[in-house]
Amino acid sequence: MRRGVMLSNYLIAFLIIISLNFMLPRLMPGDPLQAIFGEEALIAMTPELKAQLNERFALDQTMGEQLISYLLNLFRGDLGYSYYYNAPVTEILMGALPWTLLLVGSALVLSTVLGVVLGIESGWRRGGAGDRTLLVGLTMLNGFPDFFLGMLLLLVFGVTLNVLPLSGAVTPYAGLTGWALVVDVLRHLALPLGALTLAGVTGSYLLTRNTMLGVLRAPFVLLARAKGLSPGVIRYRHAGRNSMLPVVTRTGVRAGRMATGVLFVEMVFAYPGLGHLVNTALSTRDYPVLHGVFLIVTVSVLLINFLTDLLYPRLDPRVAHAH
Repeated sequence: MRRGVMLSNYLIAFLIIISLNFMLPRLMPGDPLQAIFGEEALIAMTPELKAQLNERFALDQTMGEQLISYLLNLFRGDLGYSYYYNAPVTEILMGALPWTLLLVGSALVLSTVLGVVLGIESGWRRGGAGDRTLLVGLTMLNGFPDFFLGMLLLLVFGVTLNVLPLSGAVTPYAGLTGWALVVDVLRHLALPLGALTLAGVTGSYLLTRNTMLGVLRAPFVLLARAKGLSPGVIRYRHAGRNSMLPVVTRTGVRAGRMATGVLFVEMVFAYPGLGHLVNTALSTRDYPVLHGVFLIVTVSVLLINFLTDLLYPRLDPRVAHAH
């Protein structure tokens, strides 16, 4: 029963967000035809050609008619045709999506694991020099947005030290294969991955540390100490595991922020993911591509939060009994 209600809530949220994603790009100032073809070409167009193009791109329809047509095509699996790339939107998205998934997935896992481990160790050594250093350093780091961290990393490692590539996902025209290609991809991934990881590690660290401080005073931890269990077992198997419960919930929320933050990071590093598509689509008013990217972000965020809701009762059975 609870899963059915939860699923219906996510479905309603999906429809509302998709409708907003459809309408917001169309509220931007400017003429779509001018963005697509340029001002000079638009001036030279005849009224008949303008009318023909408006009909081709469905720009002559009202907002409501365009929305209904979009939703009907969406449920048929048709994401439309790109004005700028002159290709199906699905084909364009499938070319950029793997790079974004690689970047976001790696950053989410790395920042969460790193934040949890540092939070557990910091909470276990509360008040020590290592705890104070981590707390001050990561709190200061939390004040910088991910794209700013990306620019700093780019200047230090890409420009000053010249040890990592400045842009792209692979070296163009290098003809690399096998392990050489893997190493090349990882070198291009290092800087944007570092920016997203540094921007996301503080939240997991602070939440784990604060939860760890409360868990260490719990009766089951005192009982584990009385049994003579090793500090490592108490720290990770008993206290650490219970400190991860809030982190699981926050990871679902943070995935949504990272899904949008990655778009700006990809622009900084010219990484050929969804961020590059958004940047191009915004400048050319390519509505179908914008809708496709927003659809992927929406589905990803809702799916991650739905899976988090399903996973949390398994980690803490008290949540299941509370409903």
